[in-house]
Amino acid sequence: MQTPAGRDTGKCIFVTDLHGSRERYIKLFELVRKERPNALFIGGDILPSGLQQVATLDVSHSDFFASFLLKHLHALKQALGTAYPRIFLILGNDDGRFMEPAVLDAAAQGLWQYVHNRHVPFGPYRVFGYAYIPPTPFALKDWERYDVSRYVDPGCSHPADGIHSHPVADDALRATIAKDLEQLTENQDLNRAIFLFHTPPYQTYLDRADLDGQMVDFAPLDVHVGSIAVQRFIQDRQPLITLHGHVHESVRLTGHWRQRIGRTLAFSAAHDGPELAVVRFDPSRADEAQRQLL
Repeated sequence: MQTPAGRDTGKCIFVTDLHGSRERYIKLFELVRKERPNALFIGGDILPSGLQQVATLDVSHSDFFASFLLKHLHALKQALGTAYPRIFLILGNDDGRFMEPAVLDAAAQGLWQYVHNRHVPFGPYRVFGYAYIPPTPFALKDWERYDVSRYVDPGCSHPADGIHSHPVADDALRATIAKDLEQLTENQDLNRAIFLFHTPPYQTYLDRADLDGQMVDFAPLDVHVGSIAVQRFIQDRQPLITLHGHVHESVRLTGHWRQRIGRTLAFSAAHDGPELAVVRFDPSRADEAQRQLL
């Protein structure tokens, strides 16, 4: 498959939840330099752990972003020239949204395309991005949103009951993932859609958390922590490929990093070990995708 500019769309790499690990990023940059993929999908939680930096506005957050991440991407772009991949990126729930202007500025420099809550063409395909996850127990709420209603699971807290690193309108605090996805994809043909999510779909191999036997106020916790809205969206709209992260331990617990939902193939690159988890796929042969730990 060729893009309008003549670039092949066949060789794609997906990573997620790097959490500011320099070791993982160095492996990723070396892999891109060696394999020269046509596209790199980065599924959020790209920065060092967010809450401390958001609470203190610790300068190390910005230093990592500018002095390490952008510096290496500029060097990679210069080294690869026209072989520099298209990079599709979203943020995750551990990334303070106060960094979003810097992410948009890097997009303006041509380092990546920021695709949260938007969609862009990719050859014969269309890439959609969506960063929000359902409510969690965590304090940082920049990327949390109600799922299908204003209900939160036991042990979790409402999106308004936590820390936000940027101003949030009242209507945004009442919004749902289900409504967002409906608006994002209105009148869109999703037969060739590639979705870059941070949250996995609910009750799948990809959203299994290590919560067995845990209770809050005598209520057992659900071991599946993904999005019901995303699950229903995939079932109803059947995009070609969906990419997910967020639940690091899911593959270790289930033994599965992929799941077919109707015609849709859903992949996870989340990983709870020190290695870099990489999913390689060709959109035209998605069933041949492979996952590797580096």
